[in-house]
Amino acid sequence: MSTFATNLKPILRLFFAERRRALLLGAALSAATVTAGIALLGLSGWFITATSLAGLSAAAITFDVFAPSASIRLLAIVRTAARYGERLATHDATLGVLAALRERLFRGFAEPGAARTLLYRPARLLFRLTADIDALDSLYLRILVPAAVAIGAALAASLALGLMHPVFGLCFGLFLAGAGLGLPLIAGLAARKHARRRAHGIEGLRSRTIDLVAGQTDLLMVGRLAAQRHAIMAADSYAAHADDRLNRVETGLTFGFGLVSTLLLTASLLAVAALAEAKVITAPVAALGLLVAFAAVEPFAALRRGALELGRTLLAAARIAPRFAAATEPEPLAAPLPGYAFSLADVSAFHENSAAPALEGIELTLQQGERLAVIGSSGAGKSSLLALLSGELPARTGSVAVTTATLLTQRTELFEDSLRGNLCLANPDASEGRLLEVLAAAGLLADIEAMPRGIDTPLGEGGIGLSGGQSRRLALARLFLRDTPLWLLDEPTEGLDGATARDVIGRLSNMAAGRSLVIATHIRREADIADRIAVIEGGRISEISRRGEAAFEKALNRLRPD
Repeated sequence: MSTFATNLKPILRLFFAERRRALLLGAALSAATVTAGIALLGLSGWFITATSLAGLSAAAITFDVFAPSASIRLLAIVRTAARYGERLATHDATLGVLAALRERLFRGFAEPGAARTLLYRPARLLFRLTADIDALDSLYLRILVPAAVAIGAALAASLALGLMHPVFGLCFGLFLAGAGLGLPLIAGLAARKHARRRAHGIEGLRSRTIDLVAGQTDLLMVGRLAAQRHAIMAADSYAAHADDRLNRVETGLTFGFGLVSTLLLTASLLAVAALAEAKVITAPVAALGLLVAFAAVEPFAALRRGALELGRTLLAAARIAPRFAAATEPEPLAAPLPGYAFSLADVSAFHENSAAPALEGIELTLQQGERLAVIGSSGAGKSSLLALLSGELPARTGSVAVTTATLLTQRTELFEDSLRGNLCLANPDASEGRLLEVLAAAGLLADIEAMPRGIDTPLGEGGIGLSGGQSRRLALARLFLRDTPLWLLDEPTEGLDGATARDVIGRLSNMAAGRSLVIATHIRREADIADRIAVIEGGRISEISRRGEAAFEKALNRLRPD
């Protein structure tokens, strides 16, 4: 239970921080709807019974029909208006809260560490922003508000029946609250495992379908198309089985509610009949009590849907609550001493959920304007070092002081937008002249001017419309727009043909004049522009050499030639 409370706390806090008044108003209107409904049904029963009895006696002439009928009409109007207002307020508040949750969640996943994790499972953010956030609408609409209203209805009915006879009201309220809340709780616990399985099955079904659609060519080439179809069918079968189990739980809950309602109403009928026979209450009051008891049972039936959604809601909360908790501004990196781009002293760092250090005992400095190449085998820690310098990987021990830096990753991330939009991600305030200047510096201006719409040419998903070399040059132009004193480059020409790669590295070297560079590489042409080479092995720097030294040439010779 403590885990559930921990997961729900940041979500509930955000719920009430965003739309406190609207949420409370919706709950109040929902309570008003139920209360007016109970009062309307009870008063109508009393009025019909009292009118019938008055017509059989001489009291018909003096019987006041106007006040009860006016009260009934008023209650009907209040119930209708409250129900409309409740629907409007609760749904508007819920949609507003869900939008805020999506924004907060997106910001949480946009943090450096989470963003890097998403590269391995990019569909995760989509499912968290859609399925998991949508599951949380049940928290307010189908769990919190119905439970509060049902408890309020039980108290109101218990009070009304208690005015007829205290024991009757107390027993009715205790039995209704105990059974009405106990049955959904038992059903929620029984459905929790199946709701979680259904959520996992649907997520697997969507993910595998996306993989099939996006990667059908690759799957066909390696002969895995049929296997992928079978995997989709397996996920669908898994979700369908969970749905079947949930339907069985719902059927059992419906039967339980029906049985409890029958027992409660039968007991209420016998109680009011006994009270009427003992002349404790009149026949109209007996009708009122019976109908109040009948109406008080109805709000508890609304908990049926919430009970089945409880497992899915708790799973969604457990998935996204840690990201909300982590959505805090990271501590800014310390500034280095004058004349230095960065200084690292005995630094160790770990990737998220990893027990082995990605970097250990790093001692390294870089002077302003100096260029450093970091070489090593795959997994040695080159990219981790760049992530540390860019602030994406926090240091667990040691001292880190870094000037403002820009990281150019191995992958070229382009979006379904215009060339201008993709370029302006680096500097939204850049002028037209500045954009053309960096495009020319990246060697892309001539290609863009040859396009029908020039810099406003739209690109498809992932930058479709540009070749691999053009995409890399566009990423290079974005780097040039970032006027920072330190550039961090992770294999900047990987995947380019020799001529294009040499042109890109030459332009990069020219534009970096006066700036500091750190290049993670295993290609000779990229390391050849460096003043120093650092060899990293197993997360530790094993050797540092300077241009002109024999070790520098030896390190260059270890790299892959052009």
